[in-house]
Amino acid sequence: MTSSRVIKHPCPVHRLEPGGKHHFFGYYNKSVWDKTGSYLLANQVPMMDARLTPELEAEVGYFTLGEREAFRAVGTTRAWNWQMGCQLQWLDGEPGRKIVYNVRTGDMTARYPGFGAAIHDIDSNASTSLPLPVYVVAPNSRYALCVDYRRLYVTHETIGYGEHGGPFELPLAPSDDGIYRMDLATGAAQLLVSYADLRGFHPKASMEKAIHWVSHIEIDPASSRMLFLHRWTERVADETCFLHRLITMNPDGTAMRLLECSDHPLPQLAEDFDPAAVGTFDYEKSEYQISHPLWRDERHIIVWGPHAGSIHYHLYEDSDSGRVDVIGEGVLTENGHMTYSPVDPRWLLSDTYPDTQTNERVLFLFDTKEGLRYDIGSFYTPPDLKKENRCDLHPRWRRDGRAVCIDSVHEGERQMYVIDVSAITGA
Repeated sequence: MTSSRVIKHPCPVHRLEPGGKHHFFGYYNKSVWDKTGSYLLANQVPMMDARLTPELEAEVGYFTLGEREAFRAVGTTRAWNWQMGCQLQWLDGEPGRKIVYNVRTGDMTARYPGFGAAIHDIDSNASTSLPLPVYVVAPNSRYALCVDYRRLYVTHETIGYGEHGGPFELPLAPSDDGIYRMDLATGAAQLLVSYADLRGFHPKASMEKAIHWVSHIEIDPASSRMLFLHRWTERVADETCFLHRLITMNPDGTAMRLLECSDHPLPQLAEDFDPAAVGTFDYEKSEYQISHPLWRDERHIIVWGPHAGSIHYHLYEDSDSGRVDVIGEGVLTENGHMTYSPVDPRWLLSDTYPDTQTNERVLFLFDTKEGLRYDIGSFYTPPDLKKENRCDLHPRWRRDGRAVCIDSVHEGERQMYVIDVSAITGA
């Protein structure tokens, strides 16, 4: 890394009032703040880490911000994990303050037996139920995209929901499961693309004996286009055996476009390979990894992944042009959770995985105009936290671009922190 292009610029850090319990949000791909900046979404639990079971409950709610900062619960859920929480998110296209999150329903006749979602109106305290668990909600709040979290628990445990008696045998590429679109007003759902469809889309020989799934589903700001990662493997126990593709399509399942594929030989599939020898973060640092894609705008996608034989932060144009630009060459040299400022795409927010020697994770802003990286904080993580219960920073923007929020365990608790970045961004 070129030191002259990296500036250490610590920013003020404020821990949200813990009230004797632990708090986290989960993923990096959505804002925790409501439209007014007065409320901040969170999950509350009594422990910093635990092996998840179907009975383990989290409180779902929000922090009120200001002089009387406090957490207020609006419900509970047993459909959550440490990495993504319960997919808690604001319904920004709805009037007032409405949220949606995943729950266990007990309805074993549902499309995904025992799982659904709840919509809660904070202003009226009214709640409604949805028949499928959500992955991501469109910015216009008209529809959500949904997947089977039990499948994810088998293929990629850190982002799935477990059940007793599992893991279960699953069909490798079924024609009746994949990405569903659910209408939030009615709960009506339709299958947009199946795993069989994906296996047949620009097929590779490595797909034939592999189990298939999707993750990192995101909808563009106009609610008119979606992206996802199609992944497959013959060995779910070893994430370095995962193969990846970045795909976009319309939210009705049409006009599917392949932007990137990292199919490559896998010597790890040899029978004598020991997946236990793979380090906690080796997968995140793989030169073949495609991860953390997110829309910058309606036409461009930022992603960490390989292209033309080299791995970088890449900006893809969602078109037939094939245009791919490197972002931060020589400065942004490792995988992270990246998002553009909601008010100024000059600023890219991201983080690193723990350093192997110090166990420190760096939080930074990257100035895409000047090519400068501002390291705004470094946060320790205990090395005994593993894949399933780790606490990534997962930085998230405040909607005015003046602050960011992270999850962290550097003080021996799992808590949420707000960091003032306005001195850098000038937002």
